[in-house]
Amino acid sequence: MALRTFKTIPLYILSLLLLVFTGYPFLYMVLTSFKTQEMFFMDPFSLFVPVQFSNYVMAFEKGLTSYFVNSFYVTAISVLLIVLFAALASYPLSRIRFRMSKVLFMLFVSGMMLPIHSTLIPIFKLTQDMGLYDSLMALLGPYIAFSLPISIFILTQFMSELPREIEEAAEIDGCTHARIFWNIILPMITPALSTIVIYNFIHIWTEFIFALVLITSPENMTLPLGMQKYYGELTVNVPALMAALTMASMPILLVYFFAQEKIVKGLTGGAVK
Repeated sequence: MALRTFKTIPLYILSLLLLVFTGYPFLYMVLTSFKTQEMFFMDPFSLFVPVQFSNYVMAFEKGLTSYFVNSFYVTAISVLLIVLFAALASYPLSRIRFRMSKVLFMLFVSGMMLPIHSTLIPIFKLTQDMGLYDSLMALLGPYIAFSLPISIFILTQFMSELPREIEEAAEIDGCTHARIFWNIILPMITPALSTIVIYNFIHIWTEFIFALVLITSPENMTLPLGMQKYYGELTVNVPALMAALTMASMPILLVYFFAQEKIVKGLTGGAVK
């Protein structure tokens, strides 16, 4: 017992070092957000600061609420449609035998190899021609389209591992493919759904390039674009920027921890069954 404990000490030390390296930047960001500009320049690396919320007030005065609403609107709709379309596409690709199923799957997966930034100019022109330029709707198409390949790949692989006896038993009971999909398959792939929700939420919430190209009006800016307002022509209000970044990172952390719990429950539930 003592020998086993001794062997685990290096693992605990390594875990502690990883915690310091990964946790310190976030801790520094949060503590810096409570400093004034003068305090930051006097001692930028001090971790002991008086708590004051003037930077958070300033962040909201510069339109942080509007950026939050825009980002949440785009992210929520995009993730919802990504999950729906990916699940609907993955079910026939993995559970129904038909010609060209492997070819269609490879076509979907090949989208993962497409460098998305090479499509900026065509998407910019297409958005202008459709009359969607400088609107939040302009972001939905690229976000959904470029997130579907990886989502379909994950869900198809996960559905392929499910036992077919469950569907055969449901078909004997008179269930249609639609009912099998909604009532049987979807509840069983909760871990995979949680994975693509986390992945796509983080990616879309922090996406910058497409928002920069397709959005120009301040009232339509998402959070990554809105962060530019904390940069002056010659200076940067670092504490105010840190306050805005702290607020912007909270939804990501909440979604991650919430969905992480769902993944664990789904895995343990499937193991017991």
